[in-house]
Order: sequence, then C-alpha cells, then structure tokens
Amino acid sequence: MAEVTEKDVLRALAGVADPDRKKDIVSLGMVSGLTLKGGHVAFAIEVDAERGPHLEPLRKAAEKAVDALPGVLTVSAVLTAERNAHAGHGHEHGHEHGHGQGHEHGHGHGHGEEAPLMPGVKTIIAVASGKGGVGKSTTAVNLALALKSLGLSVGMFDADIFGPSQPRMLGVSGAQPVSIDGQNMEPIEAYGLKVMSIGFLVPEDSPVVWRGPMVMGALEQMMRQVNWGELDVLVVDMPPGTGDTQLTMTQRVPLTGAVIVSTPQDIALLDARKGLNMFRQVNVPVLGIIENMSYYSCPNCGHEAHIFGHGGAKFEAVRLSTDFLGELPLDIVIRTTSDDGRPIVVSQPESPHAAAYKAIAAKVWDKVQLLQSSKKAPKIVMQ
Repeated sequence: MAEVTEKDVLRALAGVADPDRKKDIVSLGMVSGLTLKGGHVAFAIEVDAERGPHLEPLRKAAEKAVDALPGVLTVSAVLTAERNAHAGHGHEHGHEHGHGQGHEHGHGHGHGEEAPLMPGVKTIIAVASGKGGVGKSTTAVNLALALKSLGLSVGMFDADIFGPSQPRMLGVSGAQPVSIDGQNMEPIEAYGLKVMSIGFLVPEDSPVVWRGPMVMGALEQMMRQVNWGELDVLVVDMPPGTGDTQLTMTQRVPLTGAVIVSTPQDIALLDARKGLNMFRQVNVPVLGIIENMSYYSCPNCGHEAHIFGHGGAKFEAVRLSTDFLGELPLDIVIRTTSDDGRPIVVSQPESPHAAAYKAIAAKVWDKVQLLQSSKKAPKIVMQ
C-alpha cells in the first residue's frame, strides 16, 4: 500500500468546508502543523476563538476525510484558536505566526466536567522539572519501571512533545502504533510498560513546530485516543519548564500528584520551586522532590564528590513543606543504559542505583495511597 503524502491529505481537506465562511479549510489557510509518519497523520485547524466551541463537527469532518485515504492508519485533528484570527490569512501549514490562545475540542477535561480522559487509569503521576537538563526523562522512565517492580500495572506517557526521548530510552524507537478500530491507537509495549509518545507519530528529524494550544490538543488526543486499558498508574514525562503548555496540562489532566526533579545547584532549585508552585496553583498535590546528579561516586576508589553541591533539594523540600523523596548519583552507567534503551532498573536490577530508584518509587506509591485513602475516608461529624 502506497504511503499517504502531504498532497493527498491537503487534497482531502480541500473537500471540507468552513460552515460559516463557505469555503474549504485549505484555501482559507486554516490548516497548520501538518505532520505525517508511517500512516499516522496529525494537523491543526485554526479558527476564531469565539467560534471554537461550535466547530467540533468541522474537526470530525476533517478527520473523517483524511481517514478515508488509502494508507492512513490514524488521524489526529485539533482545533486551535488565534487570538486575532482574521479571514483569508493565507499562511501555509506548518508556519506559525503570533501566539495562539484558544480552544480545542474536549476542553475542560481532567476535573470531572466531561468523560474522563483515561477511564481505566487509577493514578496519574507527573514527573516534572522547572528547567531542562536535570535528568527528568531518565528519572521518569526508571521511576515507572521501579513502580512496575512493585507489582503494579504501569503506563508511560511521554508528554515532552518538543523532545520526546522515551522511545529511545525504552528501546522502541521507530515503533509504529497500530489501530484496530481505525479510531484508537494501541500503546507500544516495552519492558512490561504501556508506552505512548509523540515520537512514535512524527519523524525524529522533523521538529514539531506547534503553538501551545496545538500542543495541548495533540497531547489530549493522544491520551483520549489510546487504549490504555486498566492501569494502576500512568507516569507522565512532562515537558520541562513552567509555561502555558505545562500549566494547561496540569489543568486538563486528572493528576493524582507530581514529582519534581532537580539538581543540587541553586539555579536548578529556583526552577524547581517554580515547578512546585505551578502545581500548587492548580491544586495538584506535590508528592516530593528528587535530587538528581546529587553526587559522583568514583568507580575506582569509592570517594564521593559533590560536583554540583549537595543536599540543596533536601533543604528546599523542608523550606517548601514538601517531602524529600531521595537522591540519585551522577553516574555514566545511568546515562548510557538509558541512551541504549536499557534503563538501569531493568538492565541492572540488583545495582545500588536501581535500589535507589525502587526506594523512591516505594515512597511515591505510599504517598499516593495515603492521598487516595484520605479522599475516600468518611467524614466524622461530632454531635
């Protein structure tokens, strides 16, 4: 079967008309962010902000038109609104202009307003960092595998849309999700985890050039249109930082709690503080802080060197009234095993490093159970 091309998709979308403007969405310049990979198609439809809530039928019609093309496996279309959208702006797809702030279909999920995003998932834990480069993704994947070692059913959702690294870290780069019903994707299996990442859907050498609303719409659909099944816990590898995408994600997704990853450096701790405050702002419990790259242990003599300082995250946790979950060393073995698609928790399960991740996972899970039991506990009324 011939692979679907960009021209094929645009030709199909040229048959979809804007109900108000009476012209097709391609000639109106409404299609943007078009990406294709192995039969998986994703794109955005830009609409005026005030019309967004009423254009779900247009989004569905666009998805249906592309889905009918030979060679298409899955289609993900999102609505995104321009703040100052105007008729007839003839930009080409993929070209970003201005800062969008808008509406995607399914808005308001995550706090009980509509059908839950992932009905079979009991617990969702976000792994976040205030800045990049602190080892967040490595921590997230080893934490997920450590939770699995506790006997839990675990999924990994790679929400770092601009730098998806979980396919590589889990040794499944190049994997192609399949769709049995033509509507929903099956997650990729890796080391017993159910995994989904934008890295499966867009080419590695093609950067995703999407604005915040488009990113959020794509993430939301990846969660909604994946057959996660029944899971005890889903670990979300969040994008680094505390911008609009991260804030919107915390508002849309029914997070049980968040784990903040930091290094001992003062600047990283300042960023960790921002991350912690972001979650508190939207009433997501912070389960605690992990200090990554905490120390370097010489493999020859065993001497510990505190290259980035030491204990900063522990002090910060006390100062910010949150738990210190543990410290992880700066060690080339942790990096190389992740880069090679063999995270240390599964490739060297008896190592001290794997033990450190497992101890953190046990603390995280204890905190989750306490949170969930406190929500279920009956209120005692004194007469």
